[in-house]
Amino acid sequence: MLITIKSVIDPAQLQVIQQAIQQAPFVDGRSSAGKSAQRVKNNQEVDQNSEMGKQLAQVIIGNLSHNDAFKNAALPHRIATPFIAKYGPGMTYGFHIDDPVMGSEHRFRCDIACTIFLNDADAYDGGELVVRTSFGEQKVKLAAGDAVVYPASSLHQVAEVTRGERIVAVTWIQSLVRDPAKRELLYELGLARDTLMRDKPDADETAQVDHSYTNLVRMWSEL
Repeated sequence: MLITIKSVIDPAQLQVIQQAIQQAPFVDGRSSAGKSAQRVKNNQEVDQNSEMGKQLAQVIIGNLSHNDAFKNAALPHRIATPFIAKYGPGMTYGFHIDDPVMGSEHRFRCDIACTIFLNDADAYDGGELVVRTSFGEQKVKLAAGDAVVYPASSLHQVAEVTRGERIVAVTWIQSLVRDPAKRELLYELGLARDTLMRDKPDADETAQVDHSYTNLVRMWSEL
């Protein structure tokens, strides 16, 4: 399930983030990649150990944690510390699959990947996120502040940037619900539930859908 989410970061905060990134220290992105991904990764990332890197990560996680669309899509249990990545001309990240388990001190299962676009789509050429799905390759290039979530188990790449700079935040999520098919059902049911609760808050069918959604989350959650 590949889902795009608009305005995860609002324009005011986005401007602050963009200004901070200009002052942040960058390191070779291969240092954060798994063994197989190192061979195909060519980008730069904000040093996560720097004070600026830590502050940017907190801001990104805060925005995700308060976004209802993201919570409905991911049902997050753990959200990894985000990486801020930059791709200049000639940089790319070839086809790869994310590691199944991440983290050092606190290990977590990697169910979902999330990319948040931090600069305008017309600021660079190329740089599309390309995800291979059962419906073929899906190419994603969104407006600044928008995000996409997709299975970490999918084969995906970042196409080569040919002009300008692509700047994104990338993080991974352990979902409360491990099974992607169950997550998709809950996402669709959750959308219907939200619509009913908005339009028919006192209707019997609203209560029925709400009860079913809540109890399915209870049945399928893994803590």
